[in-house]
Amino acid sequence: MTPTLNLWKQNLGALPESLWQRTELHVLILADNALTRISPQIARLRQLHTLDLGHNELASIPDELTELPLTQYLYLHDNQLKELPQSLGRLTALRYLNLGGNHLTSLPDTIGKMIGLVELRAEHNRLTALPESIGRLHQLRELWLRGNALTCLPESVSDLAELRHVDLRENALPDVPEALAGLSRLRHLDLRSNRLHNLPNWLPELPSLEKLDLRWNNIEPGPRLLDLLAQRGCIVWT
Repeated sequence: MTPTLNLWKQNLGALPESLWQRTELHVLILADNALTRISPQIARLRQLHTLDLGHNELASIPDELTELPLTQYLYLHDNQLKELPQSLGRLTALRYLNLGGNHLTSLPDTIGKMIGLVELRAEHNRLTALPESIGRLHQLRELWLRGNALTCLPESVSDLAELRHVDLRENALPDVPEALAGLSRLRHLDLRSNRLHNLPNWLPELPSLEKLDLRWNNIEPGPRLLDLLAQRGCIVWT
C-alpha cells in the first residue's frame, strides 16, 4: 500500500512540526485546512510524489517545496498565490499541475523546464499572456486556461504536438490563436465567451478536431466552413 497521509478538511490552520518526520510518505493531502504557510521543512519528505495543497490560504510557496521528487500530482489551486517561484522548473518529472483559482498575473519562464507535464490547469487567474517557454512542454495533452485575460497565445504553442484539449473559455481573444493551426492531435477546443468576430480557414484542416465550442462570441460561422467541419466529424456549438 502506498504510504499516504490524508488530512483533508481537518481545520488545522497550521501544520504540526511532527509532520516533517513522516519521511516515508509518498502522498500527502493537506487540502482545505486554512493554511497560510508551508514550512521549508517540507523538503525532508524525500519520497513524496503527490502533494495536495488546494483550497487553503497560501500567499506563497517555499522554494524548498520544489526540492521534492514530485512525479505525479501537485495541487495548488484555490489559494491566494500572486506569483510562483522560478524554482518551480525543478519539477521536471511532474505530470499534473493545478494552479487554478489564484491571483496569478503570469507564469514563470521556468515552467518550460517542467517537461514531464501532461496536464496544466491555470483557470480563473489573471493571466494576460503565457511565457514563450511553454512550447517546450512536448508531452502536454491538456491545457486549461478558462477565466483569464488572454488576448493571444505564444507562437511556441504550435510546438505542443501532443495537445488534445485546449480550454480558452472566458478570455479576451479577438481571434482564434494562429498557434493552434498545426496541432494535428487537437480534439477539443473551447472558445466560449471571448471576443471572436471571424474564424480562420485552417480550422477544418485540424484532422482530429471533434468538438469546437464558439458560443457567446459575436460570430456567425459561414455555412461552407461549418460543412467542412461537419465532414471532418467535428461537432460545432455556436
